Amino acid sequence: MRSRYSAYTLRLDDYLLATWHPSTRPTAPFHHEDGLRWLGLQVLRHDSTDGDHAQVEFVARSKLGGRAHRLRELSRFVREGGRWFYLDALSG
Repeated sequence: MRSRYSAYTLRLDDYLLATWHPSTRPTAPFHHEDGLRWLGLQVLRHDSTDGDHAQVEFVARSKLGGRAHRLRELSRFVREGGRWFYLDALSG
């Protein structure tokens, strides 16, 4: 989770796609807002549902145009071939 957050802050699209599961990976290029500043990541909890599936709840803070924003998400990850991939986000 932390590496993907860092990749968002640095706009490392290749890394984001490489760590996104092929079944849910977007095909369109990422849109990065000009002037968006990422301020921090707080991992709220991590749950392993089994050896190859996990969920991470986090809050990512950002600022755009003088306004603060918070993204809260419960992300699902799956391990395949020894590597973890972002699968999707569960809605609350």
